[in-house]
Amino acid sequence: MKLVVVVSAVIAVVGSFIGSGAWIGTPIAEAAGGALSATSTLVAPAGTAFSIWSVVYGGFLAYAIWQFLPGRTGRHEALRPAIAVSMLLNAAWILSVQAGLLWLSVVIIASLLAVLARVFVLLQRQRPENGIDAVITDGTMGLYLGWVCVATIANVTAWLVDLGITSAATTWAVIVLAVAAMVGVGLATGSRGAIAPSIGIVWGLAWVAQGRLGGEVANTAVGISAVLAALLVGVYTAGVRLELTGAHPAK
Repeated sequence: MKLVVVVSAVIAVVGSFIGSGAWIGTPIAEAAGGALSATSTLVAPAGTAFSIWSVVYGGFLAYAIWQFLPGRTGRHEALRPAIAVSMLLNAAWILSVQAGLLWLSVVIIASLLAVLARVFVLLQRQRPENGIDAVITDGTMGLYLGWVCVATIANVTAWLVDLGITSAATTWAVIVLAVAAMVGVGLATGSRGAIAPSIGIVWGLAWVAQGRLGGEVANTAVGISAVLAALLVGVYTAGVRLELTGAHPAK
């Protein structure tokens, strides 16, 4: 299984080059008729938001190496299958968008979110081996999960718009941003204030806000909602961590 994780990480990274259009393929923002561009919907994050993938892909490679080193605990035996699947789904999502199959991209990203939720649950069952494990494993997968929560909303919305469902766009956008905030609150509660998932969600929401308040597709209501959602997740996560620190000062 260790080798499968390594191969899956390489496939995901190669897929990222296809998705960026660096070697072959079309940049994601231009693929599928531009359905996933920064100006396609009211919940599309501004283009800079996608730079978070560089950190996530770097984390994939770091994890592939880390889990292969001797001395890893049973924690990684449980994590490896789900993490490998998440990497492969990542590559599959890029290929589906490159092929212009938005409906399939929705199915894949929903599956990816479910797998990452499974990884999140597994991470909570056993503490990291040490600080390095916390950063490479929990940090990478938490950031991945948080960002995919926002990306799923953007992907589903883009698909609906592509189908011609555009009525009550502002209301829909505000509702899904509220859902994203509630998911962030739930992840913070379930992980006792884990920082990485919160960073992923706050990052995505902040760039949605930037896109609506300072981008080409302006919408004040959606922009302010995104700001409030990001603040709620960030402040709540910090509050959970502070509460736990106060309850366990020795830690």
